[in-house]
Amino acid sequence: MTQKKWRFGIVGCGLIADFHARALQSVSNAELGGIFDLSLEKAREKSKTYQCRSFQTLEAMLEDPDIDAITIATPSGAHLEPAVAAAKAGKHVLCEKPLEITLERVDAMIEAHRQAGTQLGGIFQNRFNDAVALLQQAIKEERFGVMTHVGVYVPWWREDAYYHNSWHGSWVLDGGGAMMNQSIHMIDMLCHLLPPVKEVQAFTGTIGQPQIETEDTAVAILRLENGALGTVYGTTASYPGQFKRFEVTGTRGTAIYCENGFSVWQFADEKAEDKQVREQFRFIDGPGGVANPADISFHLHAENFRQFIRALEGLSDFTITGEQARQSVELILAMYEAAQTKKAVVLNHYE
Repeated sequence: MTQKKWRFGIVGCGLIADFHARALQSVSNAELGGIFDLSLEKAREKSKTYQCRSFQTLEAMLEDPDIDAITIATPSGAHLEPAVAAAKAGKHVLCEKPLEITLERVDAMIEAHRQAGTQLGGIFQNRFNDAVALLQQAIKEERFGVMTHVGVYVPWWREDAYYHNSWHGSWVLDGGGAMMNQSIHMIDMLCHLLPPVKEVQAFTGTIGQPQIETEDTAVAILRLENGALGTVYGTTASYPGQFKRFEVTGTRGTAIYCENGFSVWQFADEKAEDKQVREQFRFIDGPGGVANPADISFHLHAENFRQFIRALEGLSDFTITGEQARQSVELILAMYEAAQTKKAVVLNHYE
């Protein structure tokens, strides 16, 4: 029996489109069916690189019966329109982070696909790192005892050129700065792995990169549903950039996930496999996008695609539905509200 090839179109020709294209080309039952961008010249150039078709309009891509789904790689504040158009055309959508920059726009995407009966998924490729699965299992088994603190740290650096003549750092298309664009991957991990956040307080500032509209540095304090406290720190103004970290600690253990491994994996109730975890997933310095957003691998994106296709085939549930991808946007927007009002914000599900 011949395996079905799921043909994807890519909407948008920014940097991340290259990762989508390479990921698709590495997935055995996926195929890159074409690329569309508002700049036909960019679409044609990218299509030559990846030996696929370029579409002159989004409508032409969505009308093509050979296209099963699209990935959205446009600026963050321009995800809604192609996502809704795809739903109306009966196409599935896998969308880059964040899903959109306001909850109203996120909810419109979710509702469009609910009505159409198509699948809407998000891209948070870090979820598919094997070390994250180990951390999730340790939390599920309550190996940390009484959880006391969680921490998210994304101390990155972006050159001025990153923001020059770009949508990056603008409210209308980026929807935020260091939190909404860069730190959102680790914030998604927090939403994915831990009990819900109940309350947030925050400060934001445009300190080291005053030419941008949005924050280049932000700090938030959280209270989780289980009583644990949390810290979130994100910046693009920390030269030369350091690796992202996710920390969980409690009365019986501590784990510090650093980039793609663990710098600490220690529990009062040691298991036989813990030594192997420390050896196999030991943190090793390497590229991580701390200063250059192109300095990452596409392999986790490929796994994100594989899992989405499994869901399309009815083989498993997809772990990053529109509703799940919404959570990180909701939390970040609560941080922005807390910073603006200088008051603690209680998340909507607790009001």
